[in-house]
Amino acid sequence: MELRHLRYFIAVAELRSVRAASEQLHVTQPAISRQIHDLEDAVGAALFERTPRGLKLTAAGTAYLAQARDILTRVDAANRLARRIAAGVHGHLRIGFVENAAWIGVVSHALSAFEQSSPHVALELTPMNSPEQFEAIAAGQLDGGFCYRLGTLPQGLASIPVLEQNVVLAVPQAWPLGATGAVMTSELAGRPFIAFPRRIYPAYYDRLLSACAERGLTLDIRQEASTETAILSLVSAGMGAAIVNAANRYRPPARVRFVELRDLSVPLPLEFCFASADANPALARFVEQLR
Repeated sequence: MELRHLRYFIAVAELRSVRAASEQLHVTQPAISRQIHDLEDAVGAALFERTPRGLKLTAAGTAYLAQARDILTRVDAANRLARRIAAGVHGHLRIGFVENAAWIGVVSHALSAFEQSSPHVALELTPMNSPEQFEAIAAGQLDGGFCYRLGTLPQGLASIPVLEQNVVLAVPQAWPLGATGAVMTSELAGRPFIAFPRRIYPAYYDRLLSACAERGLTLDIRQEASTETAILSLVSAGMGAAIVNAANRYRPPARVRFVELRDLSVPLPLEFCFASADANPALARFVEQLR
């Protein structure tokens, strides 16, 4: 049995005439009659009574007509859904992001614009640090993510540059340091610092400490925290200073002052990273829109 059997059957049942169905479908009458007979053989029951006035549905045919209409309606809906998924306007997209990156206008605008242009794509957004995102993308647990990339991308990943951030000094507001403007790294010597453990993002940790060492500064790290949100909470509590992503300025915590560093720069390129072999059409649509 094929879908054309159902279409021919429905046309004959609604028009009560093989001739009328032939004209509507642009198929010869013998072909339609043969398909109806084949359908009845497949069903194992007569679907029409042949009367002098034409064809009339049997009780079995009446019941079969309702089911046949429902089947074609569901097939048409499945076809439409498949086309929408293939076009990337329907489906599911899993995106990771570094928390402070979401406070930057370009990231929030990109997500909002995609949601508006593709309202039937379910966006699953997961905050993760950059190394966690690289692993999740490679493992197929994320379709892509907004990551800070230092060094080469892991094998199999591609990326689109979004913007470049830098670092800034965060100090407790009670400290006089930086109250009148930018400071030099030499002014930071001997002060207590808060940082994250090296295992969180070794490339960034090494880059930051190397940049400080090049200017003769060795950070006196007294406390460690796994996220910049936690680090800034300790700065707010007066536990020490921290060198953090400048994106944190978009959501300044209470009792923390951000101060420019005149002679220290650690560029932080934010990129949208994704598996180059990912075949999710919704991802292709997002990448196209982001470009």
